[in-house]
Amino acid sequence: MKKISILLLTAITVSSCVSKKEFASLQAEHNETKTELVDTKASLQKCLIENEKESTKVFTLTEQVKTLKEDKKGALKQVENLTVLTQSSSDNIKNVISQLSEKDKYINGVRKAMSQKDSINLAIKYHLTKNLTDGIQDKDIEVNVEKTVVFISISDKLLFKSGSYNVNENAYSVLDKIAKVIKDQPEMEVMIEGHTDTTPIKRNLIQDNWDLSVLRATSITRVLQYKFGVKPARLIAAGRSQYVPLVPNDSSVNKAKNRRTKIIIMPKLNQFFDLLEQDKE
Repeated sequence: MKKISILLLTAITVSSCVSKKEFASLQAEHNETKTELVDTKASLQKCLIENEKESTKVFTLTEQVKTLKEDKKGALKQVENLTVLTQSSSDNIKNVISQLSEKDKYINGVRKAMSQKDSINLAIKYHLTKNLTDGIQDKDIEVNVEKTVVFISISDKLLFKSGSYNVNENAYSVLDKIAKVIKDQPEMEVMIEGHTDTTPIKRNLIQDNWDLSVLRATSITRVLQYKFGVKPARLIAAGRSQYVPLVPNDSSVNKAKNRRTKIIIMPKLNQFFDLLEQDKE
């Protein structure tokens, strides 16, 4: 009986020893597995973190690409606008240059026309001076070119009696020579201006110096037309009364200077402007 008890105890003891070893082995495996699990979880967490970072980078890069595409579109639009603006500016510059060129042509045309007028007027002055050789010595006859217009100023004492608008016969020789020059220049117009001093006048048909200046201009116009054959369409009669004096009307000498008739030979305005238009084209 004692032997059997001893055997059972021994068996139980041996059995208990084997279980502990296995348990220890299992415990070790468990611990190892647990450690591996922890490491795996750590690796997984690290991977998740890295993946999150990569996702963030990808999102950031995607946004950057999107922004770059938008910037590219904007840059292309600016380039397109700049191209249009440059083309527009180029066209504007061309237009300005063209306009300046046209203005230069017009200015040159004006200068050419003015030069032609100057040449014509100087020729008329020379012709007048030559034809009036006998009378030009007289201080009461003056021929000048002012602003491309020929002015012949004749003192009224050579043309009229005091306060009268009837032309003296001794003035016909001077007017005849002037008429020849006028007829030689059919493209020119002629204005006859009457001027008076400030001495008031009133008689018969003459109410004042306005009337006297106009009537004297009209008398010269009639002589040029009816006696010397100047076409009336080229003649202009004008009275300036006392309001355009050469000198102050403060003495008899100065008043005599202001009493005068001006014969102005000038280009026809329509022909002058026609010339400008031709040059402009």
